[in-house]
Formats: sequence, structure tokens, C-alpha cells
Amino acid sequence: MPKLRVGILFGGRSTEHEVSVVSATTVMKALDPGRYVPVLIGLDQDGTWRVAEPEHELLPESVFTSDDAVQCFPGLRETLAFYGRDGAEEALAAPLDVIFPIVHGRDGEDGSLQGLLELARIPYVGAGVLGAALCMDKTLTKRALRDAGLPVLPSLETSRQAALRNPDDLAGAAEELFPSYPLFVKPTNTGSSVGVKKATSRVHLKECIKEAARYDLDVMVEQAADAREIECAVLGGHDPQASVLGEIISANDFYDYEAKYISDDTQLIIPAALPEALADEIRAMALSAFRVLKCWGMARVDFFVEHDGGRVWLNELNTLPGFTEGSMYPRLWDASGISLPHLVDRLIELAFERRAEQASLETHFRG
Repeated sequence: MPKLRVGILFGGRSTEHEVSVVSATTVMKALDPGRYVPVLIGLDQDGTWRVAEPEHELLPESVFTSDDAVQCFPGLRETLAFYGRDGAEEALAAPLDVIFPIVHGRDGEDGSLQGLLELARIPYVGAGVLGAALCMDKTLTKRALRDAGLPVLPSLETSRQAALRNPDDLAGAAEELFPSYPLFVKPTNTGSSVGVKKATSRVHLKECIKEAARYDLDVMVEQAADAREIECAVLGGHDPQASVLGEIISANDFYDYEAKYISDDTQLIIPAALPEALADEIRAMALSAFRVLKCWGMARVDFFVEHDGGRVWLNELNTLPGFTEGSMYPRLWDASGISLPHLVDRLIELAFERRAEQASLETHFRG
């Protein structure tokens, strides 16, 4: 059986570019060389696409600087030909069989890239357009989960334009809605806690609103919860499965970018020390949320469990979770009995399953 050519798509024009490069390295090293041929496709911060075939033996971090990586600047038509299986762009030695997109943040996990791959009719790992877009937008995520009866913290949202024009209006509305500080301020469409701040006063809140508005077109404010941070990994398609649970003990006041990727003092506890009944409840919520938000392949589902009383809040879903050495998603599956190479295998299988199901749909109405 010929080896599958797996395009590992990484980088991107977002604040999570560097995290994506590290994740791509982990995925590449996990691919079984007896089954797969990895093709590195790096999207630089300036929009340049760089492609490296395996014979150059480059790691993702080298793709943006090496002369062995072919540069191309595709428009939409050329991009579709580049991904399409019927013909390959000159940058590729042969067509790709499947794409493993590991572009975190804007343009990578918000449905944009997924839409491009759908048009190219090529299998790809992870959620489709709708699932990716829903999970990327924190406000829409909350609305969908709330409608499904799942517990989410109340929040307040406004546009970037309104927030910058008069931050006092948003601050005043937040103080009316929420009983007390601290409050969390977030860009609505970012990951890795980029732009997320914990406000402790009216003056600080206005500063945090301006900071969040640097990164997205919408800004969200929500009540801070005095809670443990619990995470669950989900894997699958129509019949997904949930992993054991993990707990994050942040090195900082909350689990911000530094605590996630820089500090050595953040602790990831697997399995989380929770009563069995509560752990089962959280896993069931994770599976429900996965289905409600039209996810596929993988998602990391984040929860808060209050210190006082143990009330559970579903925080958010990440459809392209990190694959760095310290990332919770692969570590949770390893603790659940699925090693990283087998996890990558299963994700690629699910990509083909989803594409086959889509191909089985009628495209002509015959009455």
C-alpha cells in the first residue's frame, strides 16, 4: 500500500504563530514513517506560503528561513489547485492525500481554512466550517451551549468599535450585570489566552477592554469564577469518546499565555482528583458540547469547578488544541491509553471518514 502524503499546515498570520510551529513539530514526529510522507506547509506571518518536501529533512521551525522550502503566493484559484488531488502546484512533488491543519487562532481554527479545504475537496483533520467557527467565537459558543441546557458563565459582549469609542459604557454595563470584581475581559475570537486580562477595578477594567480590543473585532466581559480549571479531551466523529480529566494549576493568577507556554511552574495534574460521579458528569457534558457545536475529530473542552460547592461551568471548546510537549490534549489521551502516534492515526482516519460521508451526499436533485 502506498504511503499517504500528509500535508502538515502550520504557522499562520495570528498571535499564535509560534505555538503552531511547535505543535506541527510534535505532529510531524508522531507520524509513522512506514505509513506517511509528511509535507510541511508553512504560512508565514507576512502571508508567504512555504512548502518543504520530506527529502529536505526540515523541521517546521526551519521552513520559514531555509532555501530548501519553495515559496509560492497562491491566489484562490492557485490555492485550490495546490490542495486538490487531481493536480499539484509546482511547489509539490505530488498531490496531497490529507491535510493536518495545526494553525491556531484566526484564519486557522475559525472556519476560514476549513472552508478553503472544503472547496478543494481534500480530507482534513478536525472540525468542519460550522463547528470551527462556532467554537472560535466565545459568545456564540455560550449561546449554543446555553440553549442546549449546558451551564455557562454569563457574559457581556460589544464590538471593538464601541468598546474603544466609550469604554465607560461597557464598564458600567458590566458593573450593573456582575455583582463584583474581578472580571475577565477577553477578545471574543482568540486562543491561548492572548489578550485575556483579569480586571480588579473600574480603572483596570477600562484598560483591559482596550487591551482586548487590540486582538479582535469584539470584546467580552464575564464574571470570574473562584474555581479549579478542569479539561477533558474528546476524540471521534458520530460516536466520540472522552478522556480522563486533567487539572491545571497555573503558575500565574490565571492560566494566561505565559503560564501555558513559558513558565515551568504551571502544573498539569492527570488524572484530576475529582469524585467519580462528578468526573463522569463532566465527561458527559464534554461529549454533549462536542455534538451540540458540530465538532468532529478532536476538541479540548475546558471547565470550571467551583471551590465552594463544586458547581460546574463549561468554559469553552478548542477544536485545534495545542500539540506541544506540555499540551493537555495529547497528554490526556496518553493517560487514557492512546499514545500520540495512535492518536494521530485516528485523527487522520476520522478525516477520511468525514470526507467519505460528504462524498456520499446527493448533489443533484432528481425529484
